[in-house]
Amino acid sequence: MEIILKKDITGLGYKNDLVKVKDGYARNYLIPKGMAEIASPSSRKVLAELKKQQSFKEEKIRNEAETMAKALEGLQLKVAVKAGTSGKIFGSVNNIIIATAIKDQKNLDIDRKMIHLDEEHIKEVGQHKAKIKLHKEIEVEIDLDVVAE
Repeated sequence: MEIILKKDITGLGYKNDLVKVKDGYARNYLIPKGMAEIASPSSRKVLAELKKQQSFKEEKIRNEAETMAKALEGLQLKVAVKAGTSGKIFGSVNNIIIATAIKDQKNLDIDRKMIHLDEEHIKEVGQHKAKIKLHKEIEVEIDLDVVAE
């Protein structure tokens, strides 16, 4: 029996996949639990339209990410923080501060969850790197120059 999955199922497939399973597995487990539906001609048409819309949305999101990546490429971000004479920062520089600095310097809104540091927090003045994952395939590395105020 051919079914359309409504959820990701380990070992079987991902959401909106058309898969072939045994009749009993589909009727007794997948369909009653709301994990799948029978692949009728009308549901196949709906699935085809849904996949077409998803690919259009995915392409739009990818293009926006590529545009943002070009704007961020080679960015030398300067972050001023309060620090002691030994170069230790009072507090730390985290992804929230970096997102705010990008907003101030480049006027780009970047979600703080997209920013990944090598360490969890930066606690010393100096040169550091941060990776910004804009899309599952697009990642940009920026240089951070943490300086004392």
